[in-house]
Amino acid sequence: MSANLTKLESHLSTRSYVEGYTPSQADVHVFKAVESAPDATKNPHVARWYKHIQSYAAEHADLPGSSTAGEAFIGGEAPATDAAEGDDDEIDLFGSDDEEDAEAERIKAERVAAYNAKKANKPKTIAKSVVTLDVKPWDDETDMEALEKAVRSIEQDGLVWGASKLVAIGYGIRKLQITIVIEDEKVSLDELQEKVAEFDDYVQSSDVAAMQKL
Repeated sequence: MSANLTKLESHLSTRSYVEGYTPSQADVHVFKAVESAPDATKNPHVARWYKHIQSYAAEHADLPGSSTAGEAFIGGEAPATDAAEGDDDEIDLFGSDDEEDAEAERIKAERVAAYNAKKANKPKTIAKSVVTLDVKPWDDETDMEALEKAVRSIEQDGLVWGASKLVAIGYGIRKLQITIVIEDEKVSLDELQEKVAEFDDYVQSSDVAAMQKL
């Protein structure tokens, strides 16, 4: 069966993965049910997630977890919501042009007030980004396990460490490639890289390899 993109889009609008904070078998299960690359204009969050999980294609079989959580997003598209639950843009603020009496004016005023109240009560959207960080060691003798442990020891509000892997860069040297999710208003990448650089027993340098807004 194919994936329910409408439900998946809603789920991923506030999350990076189907389950948890790192790629898992739940992501793989749903990824395989998506028949083709999603249209970014219709489902931007699904398109971002699809591209990200696709980058782990060679590791799909080895990702942790189970596919159970992914079952919730398999099946036909959800039916269209009732007109009363539609977009704000579809709310008729002014009613019929034919109603010009005092009662019509009162109704218009009530509709405008209700609309403004609804807009005012909407929660503020928290801007987040998924970032891939490359951390390079001094040489092939650097303890990469200790390097990663040191990097992950950095704790900060709005920062979540995700999946990681070691990538060969030549001459027997491997770099740490690690995924993080940050709240843009709380975490500065420049400051984070400065903190990583403080582990100079292990770290030669760090670079932002990729970054996507959620």
